[in-house]
Amino acid sequence: MLATVLSAALHGIDALPVTVEVNSGETGDPKLILVGLPDAAVKESDDRVFSALANSGFRIPRTRTTINLAPGDLRKEGPLYDLPIALGILAATGQMAGADALGRYLMAGELSLSGATRPIRGALAMALLARDQGRAGILLPPTSAPEAALVEGIPVYPVESLAQARHFLEHGDGIEPLDPVAARSASGAAEAAVDFSEVKGQAAVRRAVEVAVAGDHNLLLIGPPGSGKSMIARRIATVMPPPELDEFLEVLRIHSAAGATLGGALPLMTRPFRAPHHTISDVGLLGGGSIPGPGEISLAHRGVLFLDELPEFKRSALEVLRQPLEDGVVTISRSAGKVTFPCQVMLVAAMNPCPCGYLGDAAHECRCSPVQIQRYRSRISGPLLDRIDLHVEAPAVGFAELRNPTPGESSADIRGRVASARQVQRARFQSARTPANARMSHALIRRHCKIPADLEKLLEHAMEQLSLSARAYDRILKVARTIADLEASETIREHHLLEAIQYRSLDRRVFY
Repeated sequence: MLATVLSAALHGIDALPVTVEVNSGETGDPKLILVGLPDAAVKESDDRVFSALANSGFRIPRTRTTINLAPGDLRKEGPLYDLPIALGILAATGQMAGADALGRYLMAGELSLSGATRPIRGALAMALLARDQGRAGILLPPTSAPEAALVEGIPVYPVESLAQARHFLEHGDGIEPLDPVAARSASGAAEAAVDFSEVKGQAAVRRAVEVAVAGDHNLLLIGPPGSGKSMIARRIATVMPPPELDEFLEVLRIHSAAGATLGGALPLMTRPFRAPHHTISDVGLLGGGSIPGPGEISLAHRGVLFLDELPEFKRSALEVLRQPLEDGVVTISRSAGKVTFPCQVMLVAAMNPCPCGYLGDAAHECRCSPVQIQRYRSRISGPLLDRIDLHVEAPAVGFAELRNPTPGESSADIRGRVASARQVQRARFQSARTPANARMSHALIRRHCKIPADLEKLLEHAMEQLSLSARAYDRILKVARTIADLEASETIREHHLLEAIQYRSLDRRVFY
């Protein structure tokens, strides 16, 4: 007897339809044959499935049984086919009434030897696929179901065991679909554990952070050890406007594909913040592997990627970031296929001004020679610096500022001004599909960053006097446009331009 069950395969962050065909009662030696390009985890499913069937009180097939995972040219990975294979065996061996229900639902889940279900990766992508296919619902393990319930228009049924899944398909009861509103409330925005009010002093750096977030500009913090660079960077995500539901689902799809939501731990409705160690590999940062998976830059999608001690990262790891930072996507090609992951991130980096860390510090003497300083800074290539709009110096904080009991401005206050500036940019770039000032093309810069002749002279004079490189020109205009947006000014004025100029410290060809 032939039975057909609907499931899915995870390809990058997307789910592709898979049909599980089970044919039992064939003549020949009693054994199970699994075809359809399965990986090792899928091939091991027969032992798990047979044990789950036996321990759930069902009969194990004693005839030749063939299981086909179609399409045959799509590689099937992971243990998520245990549940559909087991249900297909029950239907093919006549142990389940109403087998036609198998064609109305999409299902996936790993089975334990007792028949209980275990979480899987990619539940959100599978829910999107089931909705697009017009299925009656999707059956998933309880710890994977909540993230899928965030998708509107598809009932999500949390299945605790193989026996419960069979009962539901036979009788249509015993399991209530998850409430999408309750799922959103459970994963709704929570109060951040950190806040900018905890930052002491550093008024200039706080201002630079506000400008950077308002225009989605990449930011580099330069200062001695203990000046608060990492503390500030870890609070940048708290001043970003909260993501819309579609943005949150996009972020959650990436984390689900990476297995970061296993065990029911859903990210909150906030921007992601990723801070990989400087020993990370190229693959860990960009993504890849024999089975391509998302890297840190994709896991930071719609949020912040923080690279502390920037010059200590491997040169090759930093260089692979250049194109993804420009395009907002990363494409990985392997023998298993080509996968594209989104990676629209705000890059925040931190570094010391010199190898010893105390160049320009009034309290400590720098022991580095100009050659050592140049060699240290040259670890960061010019093309990568091209993609960082603001270079901000973070001096050491004095004792009086540290002991000041007055809290600084809160993240909520800064976030309000940032949201207003972002709204101005959305209206400006509505037809250009440009999300923020940092993404402006040369044509958009000429159109929206016009400055009068006297300011052109001022910019020319500043570039000559401060020995700014030519690549700083466009970045100064972009940042000046963002500063003007924060003040709701339609035109770029002199003080906007002067503030933007001071944010290009690493473009200066002279040292302190």
